Amino acid sequence: LQGVLRVGQEIEVRPGIISKASDGKILCTPIRTAVVSLFAEKNDLNYAVPGGLVGVGTKIDPTLCRGDRMVGQVLGAVNSLPDIFVELEISYYLLRRLLGVRVEGKDKGAKVKKLEKNEMLMVNIGSLSVAARVMAVKADLAKIILTSPVCTDIGEKIALSRRVEKHFRLIGWGQIRKGTRVEPTYND
Repeated sequence: LQGVLRVGQEIEVRPGIISKASDGKILCTPIRTAVVSLFAEKNDLNYAVPGGLVGVGTKIDPTLCRGDRMVGQVLGAVNSLPDIFVELEISYYLLRRLLGVRVEGKDKGAKVKKLEKNEMLMVNIGSLSVAARVMAVKADLAKIILTSPVCTDIGEKIALSRRVEKHFRLIGWGQIRKGTRVEPTYND
């Protein structure tokens, strides 16, 4: 979270509209628009800085925004946003015990098992929650494939959750080391 948004400024939303090509390759088309209005706490703003909640009025088609479809998208100045990734290599740390889960006859929670190959996890990156499949594990490094692309930076911190008794529970955290990028396609 950095920078300043101004009314009239050209902005981009990444990863934007996600689709698949006929060869199965994922395509991301960032949405380009202009800031029409800025609003916070019943006040119209001319510019907005990080911190607090800011409503950003744009010319984006409302059907793209319905049903929280834009959650996890990143908004910023054109050509200033981080890369889009579909595969990540992370360094991670697992908690010793699960939080909020009781084991019968014990006061302490169940132990957290190590990550396994092909296991499905829930990964939180910024405001985005996305499912991910563990492809490889080595010591404190793991390679994961995300079910949908994410716009993020190398070095970003992430949260890892596992399904335990029909609920996702926090099992650890990590940091993005590198990843497989998706080049954005633009409709000009």
